[in-house]
Amino acid sequence: MEDSTTQSKISVAPPEREEEVAVPAVAPVASEELVQSLVDVLDEISAISDFKNAYRRQFCNLSRRIKLLGPLIEELRESKNPIPDKEVESLGQLKTALESAKELLRLGSEGSKIFLVLETDQVNKRFCEVTSQLEQALAIIPFNELDVSDEVREQVELVYAQLKRAKERADTADLELYTDLLSIYNMGPDASVDPVILKRLAEKLQLITISDLKLESLALHEMVVSSGGDPGNVVEKMSNLLKKIKDFVQTENTELTGTGKNSVGFLADGQSKGPVIPNDFRCPISLELMKDPVIVSTGQTYERSCIEKWLGTGHNTCPKTQQKLSSHSLTPNYVLRSLIAQWCESNGLDPPKIPTLPNKSQAACSAAEHSRVLDLLQKLSSQSLDDQRLAVGELRLLAKRNTENRACIAEAGAIPLLVSLLTVSDLRTQEHAVTALLNLSIYEDNKGKIITSGAVHGIVHVLKRGSMEARENAAATLFSLSVIDENKVTIGAAGAIPPLVSLLSNGTQRGKKDAATALFNLCIYQGNKGKAVRAGVIPILMDLLLEPGSSMMDEALAILAILSSHPEGKVAIGAASAVPVLVDVIRNGSSRNKENAAAVLVHLCNGDQQHRYLIEAQEHGVVSLLEELASTGTDRGKRKATLLLERFNRFLGQQQQAEAQLESRTQGRVEPLIHVLEQVQLDNSTADV
Repeated sequence: MEDSTTQSKISVAPPEREEEVAVPAVAPVASEELVQSLVDVLDEISAISDFKNAYRRQFCNLSRRIKLLGPLIEELRESKNPIPDKEVESLGQLKTALESAKELLRLGSEGSKIFLVLETDQVNKRFCEVTSQLEQALAIIPFNELDVSDEVREQVELVYAQLKRAKERADTADLELYTDLLSIYNMGPDASVDPVILKRLAEKLQLITISDLKLESLALHEMVVSSGGDPGNVVEKMSNLLKKIKDFVQTENTELTGTGKNSVGFLADGQSKGPVIPNDFRCPISLELMKDPVIVSTGQTYERSCIEKWLGTGHNTCPKTQQKLSSHSLTPNYVLRSLIAQWCESNGLDPPKIPTLPNKSQAACSAAEHSRVLDLLQKLSSQSLDDQRLAVGELRLLAKRNTENRACIAEAGAIPLLVSLLTVSDLRTQEHAVTALLNLSIYEDNKGKIITSGAVHGIVHVLKRGSMEARENAAATLFSLSVIDENKVTIGAAGAIPPLVSLLSNGTQRGKKDAATALFNLCIYQGNKGKAVRAGVIPILMDLLLEPGSSMMDEALAILAILSSHPEGKVAIGAASAVPVLVDVIRNGSSRNKENAAAVLVHLCNGDQQHRYLIEAQEHGVVSLLEELASTGTDRGKRKATLLLERFNRFLGQQQQAEAQLESRTQGRVEPLIHVLEQVQLDNSTADV
């Protein structure tokens, strides 16, 4: 998909890094334990259902084919014969493929329907990867060495053949659905939409009831956050799209209740169309009329139950703005509640009743999962490297799944054991350990536990010497931990900044993104800015700005803007010949990049060298660009442009004054000389006479 949608902004992959298509080697383990793990993962897959989205057929086919492997695993469990080590390894690869399939199926069951359609290329790629993994895993199973019946073998061969055909014959997307969604996605929030298109979307996406729409809104927000934020205002655009569908559904297909009105106040006769809820009265998460509006620290208002659920799942950002929340305190918005009540009364609706707040109970995983966690922790302490690798890999997956697991794993004492594995020589174990810590850090209460366990030095070790994927996840972990201000000091003091700069320079695209976000967060603390400059980050950032079609321009400019306020940063930016590049960004960049480029120039054009940079910027035509930015830019961009223009005007005034003084002094010396020459000429004339 091209950049008209969400391509390269938010991935449909889960928060953890996506595995390669090639099936990794799996170390042999006890056959009984492996077979039981196959039974467990198959049970989990069987429990995933309700694929109500545009890929329903593909998800159902994948689920059905996997379930056909049940008899194979059942016969292996009932077999009296031990499974040879070589066969254990092949079954281990099957387990890895099933785990990948489980994550994809969970995405199909719980993910945003709108998001999946707009990311159709990425979803199809995931299907192809999972299908290939399963096909490869089934192809190497040595049936002659296993105690299974001919009937089961034939059934597995049938599944293999179906997977092979599925890989070769990719399903085509619903082009009309994709086109309809894309057209509305690119519209402004106030643009009108053809009701025929909205009806078609609601039916195809199965967003028919208020419950459907609420679940879609929650799924959308969850997927965006778990993918690293909201670049390009993707969630805002999709929320506007969902609002349009919801308005249509509420107006055309009212859900009736016993009181003659539905949950948002529409009449029971189904004939009259109810009033459209003003956007300011809707919760940005659920899109429903707010009953108990509360204000968070960023100033945004949400329905209490929705924002509490959001915070309870480990998020520490404002869903709408993606800004970090300074606290989790919720302040009742009495003014808005009164306005909503007045609006309801004026439209003949019952004012919303404030729900009673249930007693909060601490999140906890199930007894079975808790027992499983304890078993895995015992294996982490094992002297067997294979046991450690498998146990930490499973903890990594458990920690990725939900908040309850993250809390349970930490409370069971896993964090110190995971930290001890960060410095082992086995790179795969190291990678599992740092990724498990990354997943655990998503839960706010775990951040402090990870820091106090002394994890930072181990994470920095992985950042320096781990595999590329481990280095990427180490950088992401440092970013997650640095959300808390005091952790910025700890991480910077542990020597994290130089290896982050190295990853920014020579990492993969994903690694550079992770390094950039971590560096930006750490450099908010003044004491870390000089460390980043001395680590050589400025030339690297300039190279990223100069790359043709650079996808790192946003991050590079944001870091430059924050470092330019530091004396060493300002000197290094000036030495890197940044002024022409910054002027070009102000001329051609996005609104956010223009304001960051202007912010850097504000710091450069101040102090001892300001005249040098003012002249250089003036020569590249920045003044007219600043005048335009001061008129049409963002609020911050306008402030920076206005400040620069004032400095230019003051500088030009000083230049004119200096030129006038120079001209006056020159004129004062020239006039007496002219008088002398005239007198000499007169004397010569008299002598001639």
